[in-house]
Amino acid sequence: MRRRLTRSLGVIVLLAASFAAPADEYAAARAELVAAYQGQDYPAMVVAAGKALAARPNHPGAGFNLALAHSLAGNHAVALDVLEDLLASGIDFGIEGMDEFAGVREGPGWDAFMERVEVLRAPTGSAETALAFPDGQFIPEGIAVDASGSIYLGSIRKGLLVRGDEVLSDRQGHWSVFGMRFHEDGSLWFASAAVAQLEEVGDDLGKTGLFRLDVSTGDITHAALLPQLAEEQVLGDLIIDGNSIYTTDSLTGGVYRYDIATDAFTTLLEPGLLRSPQGLVLDAAGEHLYVANYSDGLYRVSVTSGEAERVPVSGAATDYGIDGLYRSGKRLIAIQNGIRPHRVTAFELSDDGTRIVGSQVLAANLPAFDEPTLGALHGDSLYFVANSHWNRFDRDNSLPEGLSGPIVLKLDLDHE
Repeated sequence: MRRRLTRSLGVIVLLAASFAAPADEYAAARAELVAAYQGQDYPAMVVAAGKALAARPNHPGAGFNLALAHSLAGNHAVALDVLEDLLASGIDFGIEGMDEFAGVREGPGWDAFMERVEVLRAPTGSAETALAFPDGQFIPEGIAVDASGSIYLGSIRKGLLVRGDEVLSDRQGHWSVFGMRFHEDGSLWFASAAVAQLEEVGDDLGKTGLFRLDVSTGDITHAALLPQLAEEQVLGDLIIDGNSIYTTDSLTGGVYRYDIATDAFTTLLEPGLLRSPQGLVLDAAGEHLYVANYSDGLYRVSVTSGEAERVPVSGAATDYGIDGLYRSGKRLIAIQNGIRPHRVTAFELSDDGTRIVGSQVLAANLPAFDEPTLGALHGDSLYFVANSHWNRFDRDNSLPEGLSGPIVLKLDLDHE
């Protein structure tokens, strides 16, 4: 369950911040921005957008709002400069169809800008099809790969968990299937939640938990429901370390530890500290989690104290909009579906693991892409859902007919 970086309130991107002081500064600037936009006071909008960007440096939405404000205020050359900065970070807002940027399109530099946009929109990298599932209404999210190379998929729409084309679990007390990981004992743990996109969700809406599947029998052998701390909760991903399972709630922002031995949840990060935590992975020592906060990037969290710190990113790369997150040596492999173009990015960690010192886009704009979601490492490859179709739900959580079936791609990491 993701909160995407979207154009809203006309075309203004409005996203909340994560921690108290920046959130207060950003919220105040955001309120000024909205008021100025609604009052068509575009010089004041420029000032407010600048404050918002100062409170959230390098935030794509804040940058876009600044470009928009300058365009509406008639500062077309400045607007284009801001858009160039966003483009250098690999972000495409598709402004060629927005009336608010008509003046920018008529000015010098536009044709050269669009040439660079088209380069960004070209396919990058390559991946082979590892699995093509026939049901276009399946809507996959989680994926796992066992030691033999068999691929497991979970369905948001139908609540199924399948291995290849074999149904292993059909809503045995669980709901939509989100992230999944194999335990060292061979069992498959997965996060599940009753979300509005699930067929016949009924009165269970808002419930969530962790479930253990015996893959040899297809039986659910344990269920651990998260205590109902909010009206709606969604445990969306997990990582396993012995008897500890760390899991994120993408709706409330909580990060939890579940102890298999004691069958108890404890809170690692209180709800609200992060806006929408998604993928997570442990460092090599097992002392820190890297958590992808969808709306503002990567955090490093101590598993003992719960202390969280933002992981700064060097250069022009952006770590916003990360859904799935995996570690391969000193690289964090991220599936980014919250920015355009959607991509798989490798972020290089510093020796002490506190900073991102380099990045490489491994795959983007591939023909199969239609909102890629989660993945699984197997050997030197990343297997990932290429076309979840999450973006095809309408306001009533209905899906159109004729959607293509899920495709799992295999991306070679060793040669990238």
